[in-house]
Order: sequence, then structure tokens, then C-alpha cells
Amino acid sequence: MLSGARRIVVTVGGNALVRVGEEGRFEQQFKRAQELAALLSKIPSDIQLILTHGNGPQVGRILLRSELCSEDVPTVPVNQAVAATQGQMGMVLQQTLVNQTHRPTVTVLTQVIVDESDSDFLKPTKPIGRYYSEEDAQQRTKDFGWVVRQYGSRGWRRVVASPQPLKIVEYKAIEQLLDGGFTVVACGGGGVPTVIRDGHLLPVEAVVDKDRSTALLAHQVGADILFSLTGVDEVQLDFDTPQARTLRDVSRQEMREYLEAGQFPPGSMGPKVRSALQFLKEGGSEVVITSPELLGEALEGKRGTRIR
Repeated sequence: MLSGARRIVVTVGGNALVRVGEEGRFEQQFKRAQELAALLSKIPSDIQLILTHGNGPQVGRILLRSELCSEDVPTVPVNQAVAATQGQMGMVLQQTLVNQTHRPTVTVLTQVIVDESDSDFLKPTKPIGRYYSEEDAQQRTKDFGWVVRQYGSRGWRRVVASPQPLKIVEYKAIEQLLDGGFTVVACGGGGVPTVIRDGHLLPVEAVVDKDRSTALLAHQVGADILFSLTGVDEVQLDFDTPQARTLRDVSRQEMREYLEAGQFPPGSMGPKVRSALQFLKEGGSEVVITSPELLGEALEGKRGTRIR
């Protein structure tokens, strides 16, 4: 299925390195990165590769440490926590990719332009960090200026803005690295949200959705195929019901109809499907959604949900 492809993007969630039930120790994350890199080594060497990744568990730990140490050191802004995870996770992925694929690899600290007038800044929607009791959540609102929201019986969480990404600042540098033979790790955690004010780049307190920024990057660098690696082997209709049906080979129009019919909720498959459709609308040839474990079979066209 890679016939004719020159440049592909593979994106993985932050849980690819920290699995449920694991403490997230460095040794564990390095082992998970080795497993991922071994799968990516199946990609033919003549195809240029960009890897993007989520950072939910990792950035959550940085923010928790910052909160616990707030009496002794200044707290870390969310955008700086995202930048830190780009470097930390990028180094792990960079080393394991070189070891497994034998391709020169570089991590690009990536900025993503957003609009200061984006409505999400007025009504933040992106939950980050752990759950709190109502009393603890309100105290943190007072102490740190957080915006918090209740999530049913599980408790309260901090929410931050998740504005629409408009441009990847470093996309031309990424293109030059690809043309120079490098594999590139980029857009970690969705990229560092950045606004332009009076002609200057400035950081802003927000989190950009990783799938949206990945689709944007894939478009800007002219990628042919986007592989979205997630927690399911294939996308299903009527997911988690007795009527569940697996989707293998679907058109962009079919997928949009399923999305509009409510098949892919915002809190699960919805963002991935929307980002896939946006990439295809802007010129991409196909998107494959599958689990990391099945990437090898997906590269051969045997598994995964393929949207054309």
C-alpha cells in the first residue's frame, strides 16, 4: 500500500510510552520506545518519515511536580511543560529510532501558531492533570488561577484552552531535514502553542490537539499517507455494543457521514476522524487508523481502517 508514497507521517499517543498500570519510569518508557521503533523499522528506507506523539501522561507528571513544589519554586506554565516533554520524549524516541532503523534522526522543538481570538480561550475545553475533590479544585482555582470543571462522579479537573492550529512554524526546516535523509520527530504534544503579536512569536497558555496539529503538519510538508496509531486495531461503528461493525476500507465521504451521524464521539475517535478528513480534504491520499502493534500489517494493507 506504500507504492508511490514518498513521505509519510506516523502519529502515536502519549500512552504509547506509558501504558495503563505502569509507573512511567524512564526504563519503561525506553522499552516502549524500542518496541515502537522496531515497528517503524519496517518502513522502507526510501520513504521519508515524520513521527509525532502525544504527551498526556508525561505533561501531567510535570505539572503535578510543579504544583507540589509551588511553595519553593515557580509553577510551570502548560506551554513550557509541553516544550519540556518534546525534548524529553524526543530524545528517547530519537535514540531508539537510530538504534532500530539505522536512519539519522532529529527532534524538532515545534511551535504551532494559534489565534488569540479563538473561542476556546473564552471557554476552555481540554482537561489536563489528575482528578480532584470539589474543595481541592476550588482551592487550586484560588491559588493558581485555574479553570476547573466537574467530570461526573470522578471529580474535578483543570481545563485549558485547545485552540485550532493554524500553521507549523518550523515546517520548512522539517522539509529540509527530510530531504537531507533524516527521520524527524516533531509536533510533540501537539506542539507549543504560540501567537503572533506585533510581529513577534509569543507563548500562550494552552494545549493544541495532537491529531489536529499532526494533520496540519502532514499537509504543510506534502505527506502522502498519515498513519494514526491508537488503542484500537480498526475503527468500529456502534463501538462497544453488540452491533459493532469494523471498518476496513472506506471513502472520505462515507467517513464524514458516519461522523455527522454521531458514530465517533468527541472524547474518543472523533478528533482522529476529523483530523483524518481534514488531511484528505487538503490533498492527502489516505489515512490509516490502527494500533501500534499492527503497524507492520497495516503497512502491507492487511489491517487497520483505511480512509481514502
